Amino acid sequence: MQIPGAERAVIDPFKILNYLLSAEHRIGRHKASFFAKLGYHRANWKEFAAELERHAKEDDATLVAVTHFGTKYVTAQPTTGPSGHSAIIVTVWIVRRDETFPRLVTAYPGTIK
Repeated sequence: MQIPGAERAVIDPFKILNYLLSAEHRIGRHKASFFAKLGYHRANWKEFAAELERHAKEDDATLVAVTHFGTKYVTAQPTTGPSGHSAIIVTVWIVRRDETFPRLVTAYPGTIK
C-alpha cells in the first residue's frame, strides 16, 4: 500500500538535525550512531531527508494505527547510505486527521518481518 499523499510528504529539518542525527540528544544519539554508519551526518542532512522522503513515496507501507490524531503508516526497507553500508531503515509517518499528506514521525534501525 502507498501512503496517501506521499508525493507531498513533509519532513521537519529540526527533527533530522536535532534528533535523528544528533549525537547529543538523550534518545536520538543511538539513532544518530546507526545513521552515521550508513554515512548520514548533520553535514549531509538534506541527503538523509531525501532518502527518508523516498521511503514515503516509493516503499510499500503498512497502516499500523488509526488514532484521534490521524493514521500512522510504517515502511521498513533496505537502504544503502553514502558510506556504501546497507541496513534496514524503518520510517513512521502520520497523516493527520485534518491533512492529506504524511509527516515523518521518526526513523530507526529495523528488520523486515
